[in-house]
Amino acid sequence: MSRRDIAKKKTSKYDPLCRSRFVNMLVNRMMKHGKKSLAYQIFYRAGIYIKKNTKKNPIPVFRKALLRATPKLIIKKKRGEKGKIYRVPLEIPFSKGSLLGIRWLLAASRNRLGTSMASQLSAELRDAAFKKRGKAVRKKERIHKMAEASRTFAHFR
Repeated sequence: MSRRDIAKKKTSKYDPLCRSRFVNMLVNRMMKHGKKSLAYQIFYRAGIYIKKNTKKNPIPVFRKALLRATPKLIIKKKRGEKGKIYRVPLEIPFSKGSLLGIRWLLAASRNRLGTSMASQLSAELRDAAFKKRGKAVRKKERIHKMAEASRTFAHFR
């Protein structure tokens, strides 16, 4: 029996302007070399671009894009009998799925063509929120298709 105490779940902090935990999570993942103020500038500039192009509030657009890019299933590789490896679909909680969605949104926006990271991020968020496309949404759909295809191995959980 373990003598350690149960680890307490840390709650993430809120963004100072938008009062959103997800914005803070996005900024923390976007940040490089500890430059958080620069990451906030990039996100707020992307919000200005969204507001200019769509005439809508950027925070609900970001939430909608994050919901569209958040996976509900992931695929884990499990070793079965005789060394066979099975791809087993697993359901994940929303907190872990949202982390994956944020990571995919940032990776897709970094690989996008554009002049600045703010314009790339705003374009990816608009595509994910309104057009239901973009690399992050496509990645989620591809993973869900793979999970559906390997549904026969779900009993290996």
